[in-house]
Amino acid sequence: MISQFFILSQRGDNIVFRDYRGEVQKGSAEIFFRKVKFWEDGGLEEAPPVFNVDGVNYFHVKVVGLLFVATTRVNVSPSFVLELLQRIARVTKDYLGVLNEDSLRKNFVLVYELLDEVIDFGYVQTTSTELLKSYVFNEPLVVDAARLPALGPASIFAQGTKRMPGIAVTKSVVATELGGRKREEIFVDIIEKISITFSSSGYILTSEIDGTIQMKSYLTGNPEIRLALNEDLAIGSGQGPVYGHRSSSGLGPVILDDCNFHESVCLDSFEMDKTLSLIPPDGEFPVMNYRMTQEFRPPFRVNALIEEAGSLKAEVILKVRAEFASTITANTIKVQMPLPQFTTRVSFELEPGSVGQTTDFKEANKKLEWSLKKIVGGYEHTLRAKLTFSQESHGNLTKEAGPVSMTFTIPMYNASRLQVKYLQIAKKFGTHEPHRWVRYVTQANSYVARM
Repeated sequence: MISQFFILSQRGDNIVFRDYRGEVQKGSAEIFFRKVKFWEDGGLEEAPPVFNVDGVNYFHVKVVGLLFVATTRVNVSPSFVLELLQRIARVTKDYLGVLNEDSLRKNFVLVYELLDEVIDFGYVQTTSTELLKSYVFNEPLVVDAARLPALGPASIFAQGTKRMPGIAVTKSVVATELGGRKREEIFVDIIEKISITFSSSGYILTSEIDGTIQMKSYLTGNPEIRLALNEDLAIGSGQGPVYGHRSSSGLGPVILDDCNFHESVCLDSFEMDKTLSLIPPDGEFPVMNYRMTQEFRPPFRVNALIEEAGSLKAEVILKVRAEFASTITANTIKVQMPLPQFTTRVSFELEPGSVGQTTDFKEANKKLEWSLKKIVGGYEHTLRAKLTFSQESHGNLTKEAGPVSMTFTIPMYNASRLQVKYLQIAKKFGTHEPHRWVRYVTQANSYVARM
């Protein structure tokens, strides 16, 4: 049960506000934003997703720069409320096509209609896009997708052998094309988030992949879909090592620790030929979630070294090497490294001819930041940083600095090698075939190298 729901912009503007129970003061949005903006509790850089102020519990998630917030005075499950906020964001995006401040302001009547159907007097009714279509009748005012930021979701999949259309993530589930005709197409995204910890000598200590197969269908009549995965796919952690092992296919088996499927998926033939059958509901939904802890080839190798360079001085050398094929390009890479607390100044030295790289020293939290616009597979990049200290170090520099953390996005690449072999649509579409799009993306969840 929640008392209020609101959506704030990055500036703190109240875009959407709904008070369901009248139990929390009206100024809660302003109190929340000031607390988040000037967070100073517990030594954290930013506010946690759940916190309490004067007896009011605040829950929030950040989605494409917008803050989705719920408040309540009662003791409810934080996981439940955070999941609800994520689902409200997903349903809103399904209906608006584009989720940003402009689309929310232009479609506030539709957004409030959605909220009234999703939540009644603080209690959740449904978050299913398909069920909501029976109760929500307003048409969305479509926002021009060309106004999306260059690094928005629409551009993540713009690299690869075949360019994916930006409409893949900017199309409403209820809006029709010009002329009233509906474009027949279906999108399948394999999204993986990697967690790896490297030792100081470069060995992998822990590794895990959290993956999901997302589907979004714009096919009329909701026909049956058949989705085929790797023939040598195995479920269960007791299947033996993967890394360095090859099967008859030459690529090696794909072994997942565990997985779960959407309620619409039929698994009758999954054990035999690894094929999933389903009738996709409207909107975006996860066909399959999976987890893999078997050893896999990491996309990046990170090496970090810090050593004294004289009185009150030290030098840091960071090296990042892309371990994937040269046909693949990673983008929006950021490397961060905490420095000794008595560091006062940092001067950076990039490679000659380096393009699209920026460096910064965050003096407030003593952290080095190195951003790279892109890295092509097979290439290595190096950063040198000269540190100046305010006092002599009496300890081990390697213990006072690090660990190095890294974030990135790699389109058309997946570390687990789980693949969609074919996407079959049961229904016949007359003279034309519907468009099928299968896309891969890998992102860093926790990518850490110890000093």
